[in-house]
Amino acid sequence: MTPTLVRHRPQLDLAPAAADASARARDWAEIQERMLVPLYEAVYGHLDVGAGTRLLGLGCGSGLALLLAAGRGAHVTGVDSDHARVELARERLRPGPGDGGRRDARLVAGGPADAVDPASPPYTLITAFHPIGCTAGDEEELAPTLAAVSAAAERGSAVVLTAWGPPERCATSAVMRVAAKLAERMRARRRGTGGWRPAQRDALEEIAAGAGLRPDGSGRVACPFGYADMTSAVRGLLSTGAFDAAVAATDQRQVEKELTEALHPHVRRDGTVWMPNVFRYLIARTA
Repeated sequence: MTPTLVRHRPQLDLAPAAADASARARDWAEIQERMLVPLYEAVYGHLDVGAGTRLLGLGCGSGLALLLAAGRGAHVTGVDSDHARVELARERLRPGPGDGGRRDARLVAGGPADAVDPASPPYTLITAFHPIGCTAGDEEELAPTLAAVSAAAERGSAVVLTAWGPPERCATSAVMRVAAKLAERMRARRRGTGGWRPAQRDALEEIAAGAGLRPDGSGRVACPFGYADMTSAVRGLLSTGAFDAAVAATDQRQVEKELTEALHPHVRRDGTVWMPNVFRYLIARTA
């Protein structure tokens, strides 16, 4: 499945929509989440996800990755701290005629521990599809989380970690650096709070080791970011959360202005925005 340009959205004032949690969650669901579909499909194909799979999706967002797994017959559980995104995931995965595995979907608003149900069979696959490097400190937070939830999986189950590829192969990296630049003031005041930064080459392996997991293969997947227009691009990128520290350090309109300027080199003649990217995934196994 290849990514498509998102549909045109009305030219609305950006600040009020981005400030509203519900609107931002819908921007994520309607604009940004689909950009990683090639990554989801590559991982599911690699692991032969199907009717025998019991999947736990950490940071499941508005449920697109879960929907794709359910479409393959997997039994899916998703957890996310963003309640608005979880509500959208519930809408997406609501049972309907002939939905198969989607009837068993379970969505949890909260932390990873909230998705562990001792009364349910153990998971056979855990995914952390939110790429590390989006915010400062996310690498440190992921290892203990994976170590904790791995106890709810069968021995030898696959755990999937993801990260941005090399900056020179990710056109969006220059745009994401706007977050780091504008958040500098906040980082000076509050350690560990910042914007995008590229993941180190062996970061995924180090996280897996810290969580007591055994690496068992990896891959790279092309995930171009394509938007119908500049407004959609700004909305989509703001919905990722990577610019939250920049907004706190400056203000919403300043971030929108500099983000728009950074996106200009990627605008094509027809007004669409296109940025080739590569993402990396690591398959690890529980002990």
